[in-house]
Amino acid sequence: MTSDRDEILQAVSSAVLAVTRHLSVREVLQVIVRSAQRLLDARYAALGVPDDDGSFAEFVAEGLTDKQWDAIGPLPRQHGMLGAMLRDGAPARLPDLRSDPRFEWWPKAHPVMKDFLGVPIRDGEQVLGIIFLANKRTAGGFTEADQELLTLFAAHAAIALTNARLYERGRELAMLEERNRMARELHDAVTQKLFSLRLTAQAAATMLHSAPDKAAVELERVQRLAGEALAELRAVIVELRPAELDRHGLAETLRKHVRMLDRLHPSDVTFECDELPPLDPEVEVALLRVAQEALHNAFRHSGAARISVRLAREGGRLALSVRDDGAGFVREATRGLGLESMRDRAESIGGVLTVDSGAGDGTTVRVEVGV
Repeated sequence: MTSDRDEILQAVSSAVLAVTRHLSVREVLQVIVRSAQRLLDARYAALGVPDDDGSFAEFVAEGLTDKQWDAIGPLPRQHGMLGAMLRDGAPARLPDLRSDPRFEWWPKAHPVMKDFLGVPIRDGEQVLGIIFLANKRTAGGFTEADQELLTLFAAHAAIALTNARLYERGRELAMLEERNRMARELHDAVTQKLFSLRLTAQAAATMLHSAPDKAAVELERVQRLAGEALAELRAVIVELRPAELDRHGLAETLRKHVRMLDRLHPSDVTFECDELPPLDPEVEVALLRVAQEALHNAFRHSGAARISVRLAREGGRLALSVRDDGAGFVREATRGLGLESMRDRAESIGGVLTVDSGAGDGTTVRVEVGV
């Protein structure tokens, strides 16, 4: 049992370190699930955090591929065994989940799960979530000792999850304060410009027939004011950080974006990601925008059958690459592809953008930045 407790301490340490590395709640959940799966040698592991609408606000799992997830469909509801555990707040250890009267059904593509072990993650009387394992790799199924081990792990996981939520909430409050500041800037700068523009346009209209030369001067001023207002509006919008990044971080936001595009387009779109270090918010925003622009170009111009997005750690640098096997392009035909915008974003975070392409050879857009 001593070695088991050592493993628990290591697993809990990983979850706690995930919080101190400023990862999102979802990433902390993933660390917890992977640790539990490894700790108890299970083929499948999952953790669900309930919402108030009968579903799960977060649900992460190990042992399933992205394609299996897509085939299974929507997240589970709070019914069957999961619903019973949420209501009762009690652990469940079963030799065969399917024979339990609380079991209801699985979607068609759901893997068959037999031996089952689930325990609640509690904060006092409140059930924060459920962690469960299925199909122990060693013969005999889950034991009473396994249940004690997972219960002990869940108690520590509750601390890691609570801390992650507190950190994320603090981060959201900080971002809200920043957005309010930018909203004030938007009001102070752009609203004044638009007010001046309106008055100038009205003046030009009154002089159009009586003093056309003066009206032309006023119209030039209208054009200048409109350009200044547009530039300031763009500057504020560029500063705004997508809400998904606040909640999920760069890796999960990109994964969800790629999964959505894979469903919407005939191209096969994939995503790979190494474990990421903590990233500055500016780096996350810039890399997300570059990836989105590169993907947009690939869908619109390349005719690719396969598109891959990858985030990789290479020494002390982080590399984002978007690669397609489409038609490619020659340098003279790049106008309208947003390359200057992507390059500006990369340079704004001290990164370097490279584009490797040729007619008929596909295209790779790559950004490298120090982390």
